[in-house]
Amino acid sequence: MLSESPESPKSQAIALGMLDALPKYYADSHIVANLTSREAAELFDYQERLRDVLDQFFVLSATWGLDIWEEICGLPIQEGKPDDQRRSVILSKMRGAGTVTVPVIHEVVDAFENGEVSVREDFENYEVVVTFIGKRGRPPNVDDVKDAVREILPAHLNVRFEYTYLRWEELDAAALTWDRLDAMNMTWDDLEVWKP
Repeated sequence: MLSESPESPKSQAIALGMLDALPKYYADSHIVANLTSREAAELFDYQERLRDVLDQFFVLSATWGLDIWEEICGLPIQEGKPDDQRRSVILSKMRGAGTVTVPVIHEVVDAFENGEVSVREDFENYEVVVTFIGKRGRPPNVDDVKDAVREILPAHLNVRFEYTYLRWEELDAAALTWDRLDAMNMTWDDLEVWKP
């Protein structure tokens, strides 16, 4: 199999290393130079494919291997979802094993791309409250977060999710005039998650 880019800088570096390892009388041979160039391109292509396979052994670097990770974790295969969201679901599933405590819930929710969270227990109402405090607004895959927490939480406990938005006090403290606010050219959705 011929490599698609035999003259890439990395394969050229490999070819030069191969030529340096040969006796000096091969240095002027066009045949040897061509052979080492082609072999270097094949070695480089092999190394790239090997790195790609090794990447699949780790959730954070897996791409085409995410299907296998989802299958291992007993999750439905969701090829239509972005890879980062699929990784978050897999990681939360892996972190959610064992006795459910506030730190475990925190770890499971923290596996998702949503920023910092606060987890507290409301004993009187038999409820666990998860508040997203790192990023304002609703995370893009909040339904996955809800499913992951619901799966590990005992059935007698309710879970409530809270989201943070721009408060009026923060907007007042920013001392914006209407002209300056208008010049920022933000929609209402942009403004409610804005941090002054």
